Amino acid sequence: MSEIKNLNPACIWKNFYALTQVPRPSGHLEKIQQFLLDFAKEAGVEAFKDPASNIVMRKPASPGMEKKKGVILQAHMDMVPQKTPESTHNFETDPIQPWIDGEWVKAKGTTLGADNGLGVAAIMAIMEDKTLKHGPVEALITADEETGMYGANDLPEGELQGDILMNLDSEHWGKFVIGSAGGINITATLDYKEVETDPEDAAVKVTVKGLRGGHSGLEIHEGRGNANKLLVRLVREAIEECEARLACWEGGNMRNAIPFKAEAVLTLPKENVEALKELAADWLEDFTDEFKGIESGIEVICEDVETPKMEVPVEIQDNLINAIYGCHDGVVRMIPSYPSVVETSSNLAIINIGEGKAMLKILARSSREDMKDYIVKTLESCFNMAGMKVETAGSYGGWDPNPESPILHLLLKEYKDLFGEDGIIQVDHAGLECSIILGKYPHLDVVSFGPTMKSPHTTTERALIKTVEPFWTLLKKTLEDIPEK
Repeated sequence: MSEIKNLNPACIWKNFYALTQVPRPSGHLEKIQQFLLDFAKEAGVEAFKDPASNIVMRKPASPGMEKKKGVILQAHMDMVPQKTPESTHNFETDPIQPWIDGEWVKAKGTTLGADNGLGVAAIMAIMEDKTLKHGPVEALITADEETGMYGANDLPEGELQGDILMNLDSEHWGKFVIGSAGGINITATLDYKEVETDPEDAAVKVTVKGLRGGHSGLEIHEGRGNANKLLVRLVREAIEECEARLACWEGGNMRNAIPFKAEAVLTLPKENVEALKELAADWLEDFTDEFKGIESGIEVICEDVETPKMEVPVEIQDNLINAIYGCHDGVVRMIPSYPSVVETSSNLAIINIGEGKAMLKILARSSREDMKDYIVKTLESCFNMAGMKVETAGSYGGWDPNPESPILHLLLKEYKDLFGEDGIIQVDHAGLECSIILGKYPHLDVVSFGPTMKSPHTTTERALIKTVEPFWTLLKKTLEDIPEK
């Protein structure tokens, strides 16, 4: 696994490997923060943790380059913690196990953390290299980007000194992002009083799994299956046809990841158990046909389990099932002027029902504030009809594209000179921290780019090795050619 340290450019891959050995799931960043502070001390650069738990580093200009505009290199330190069903990995204590599979770097049984570990590794390489030529350079390595962009949202005004922001959190080499969608977290909750289960009933745990999952911004348009939305179809019919009752439900674990697994425990008369299992087999056949060419590993599994003592009352059960069935999931619409780019979407990410509490968590995205408000009110209306309380949090605006950006055009020129082809300008549906940082530092000239990664936020996350070296070459050359103030 340590063989990735020997890949080129070694300065990035050795730092990335070091990052994989430090636990850094969102919400548990103490170890990675200390690691970055220790790294900066050893590299001989100024560093501190700010009040928002971001790590800021500062490296002075190379001799004779003090008059150049200051550059802020920005990435986030946290990673999405997803693992395969058979994995025993503990993201708070265990290192990631990276390995080389042909032209890709992957992780064994978990997310890799290349999102955004490769960006952080590139920043580390810049900070420790004494031979590079550059003007003043700052690093802003933000906290908890994946769960609500908290580090960027709480970034103190007046902390950053640079003129240009280069975000290193994009996933398609050769594409330069100049705009992204805003987003908002939506949480619907309901407290209820459980009722006793008929002691003569049997219980079956129904699981939908084997889906691809994926990034709820970058891959929401691909039509991948959402395990929660598939399971509700089966559960509703089980209630209607098999006299089933809902005892509990658990599906998904990250707001910004399309859920690849969901399970519910149903109680029902013993004589209807076989009918439920036949129903599940029929739904598996339907799902397999419906997602042909998109999903190849769908499973629907029924397991006999001990009958729980309590379950959801019928009226509450029906309201919750209707809400899950009716709430929008997926693309709402594309950008009319850029029909290949998603404008507005929602991801029914997490469902937890049981022990008298129901909670649904959604991440909605849009590049238009009015459409973001529309999808919020759409979902709010759906959940209110089920008697649920709806709260929103973590709202951030979209990043308005600036096609005349000087740093964009410098990067495009350098890219053409170095590699003999034109770079591609892109607007992403995935949320980037650039919009939030621009809200606090509106003078900044901003662009985002990075090496190629596939399927972030899933256990098939992988980084394309051959794109890291040209990314590093472009980053170094652009820093050297930054204009003066």
